[in-house]
Amino acid sequence: MQLAVILIIDIRRCELYSAIGILAGIHKRGDAIVIRKILLILQLLIFISIAAEADANETILTWYGHAAFQIVTPDGRVLMIDPWLSNPMNPAAKDNKDPLASIKKVDYILVTHGHFDHIGDAVALARKTSARLVTNFELGTNMAKLLGYPKDQMGFDTLFNIGGEITIADGEVMVAMTPAIHSSGMNNPGAGKLQPDIVYGGNPAGFIIKIKDGPTIYDTGDTAYFGDMELIGDQYSPDVALINIGGHFGMEPEMAIRAAVSVKARMAIPHHFGTFPILTQNPARFYTGLKEHGIQPIEMSPGTSVRFSGKELVEEKPE
Repeated sequence: MQLAVILIIDIRRCELYSAIGILAGIHKRGDAIVIRKILLILQLLIFISIAAEADANETILTWYGHAAFQIVTPDGRVLMIDPWLSNPMNPAAKDNKDPLASIKKVDYILVTHGHFDHIGDAVALARKTSARLVTNFELGTNMAKLLGYPKDQMGFDTLFNIGGEITIADGEVMVAMTPAIHSSGMNNPGAGKLQPDIVYGGNPAGFIIKIKDGPTIYDTGDTAYFGDMELIGDQYSPDVALINIGGHFGMEPEMAIRAAVSVKARMAIPHHFGTFPILTQNPARFYTGLKEHGIQPIEMSPGTSVRFSGKELVEEKPE
C-alpha cells in the first residue's frame, strides 16, 4: 500500500493538520496493520501539537526588583515596564554586573512616570533593542530631548494620555493609561546653575495591559490609593494587579490591600518595596490581607518569573 501523509505544522500557533490519502496499489494483506500504525503516529503527533499549543499560549511575567517587570506574550512580544534593571534588588545588577547584558529583545518599553527609578535604563535598552516607547506625550518628548531616547522609536502610535487606549504588537496587546495620584518630575541631566534639576514629566499614570490569549494585567505605577480604582475594576477586570506597597512615596501596605480589592483583581503581586531602607521591607502583611479578601497573592523574588496559561497562573511543580 502506498500512503501519502501530509502534515502541516504552524509552529507559532502549533496547529497540526493531517491528511492520509491512499494513492494506489492497495494490497488487502497488511492494510489494517499499516493503517493502525499510521493512526497511532497521528495520535502522537496530535498530542504533541496540543502540548505545544499550551506552551505557545503562555504569558511569562518576570520581576527584576523594585517596579521593573518584563512581560513575554504568547506570540513572543517583549514588554518592559519601568525598566530600572540596575536597581540594587536585581540579582543581575549585583557584583558590578551589567543587568542589560542578558536582555536580547525588547519590543516596547512602558514608563508610568518620570522618576529616575522608573525611567531607569529605558534609554540604554531602547538603543540596544530598538524598542518603542509607550508613555505620556510630555514625558516621551522630554526623554527624547534631554535623555537621548531615540525619537524615531516613539510617535502617536505609542504616546498617549490618561483615558486613552492603544493597540500594539500587531493587535496582540491593548494598553490603557489609567490615572495615578503621584508626581512625575524627570531629572534634568543638563541643568545649569540657574536651571531646574527636575523638569516636567507629564502626568503620572498606571497601565492596563490586556493580552490576547493571556491575562489582563494592571500596573498601578506609584499611585496613592484613590476611590476611582473601582472604575478600573469595573471597566477592565484585571486578572493580575502589580501594586506598589512601599509606603512613604506611594501606598502603605494596608491601602495597597484596599487597592487590590477595589480593582477586583483575582491575583496580586507587590512591588516598589525593600529597595531602600525608607520603604516597606516585608510584604507579609500585604499577602495576609489579600488572602483575607479572597485574592491570590503571587510571591516573587527579584529575578524570578511566573507563567500564565491563558488567564490562569501555572503552578510550578517542585522537582
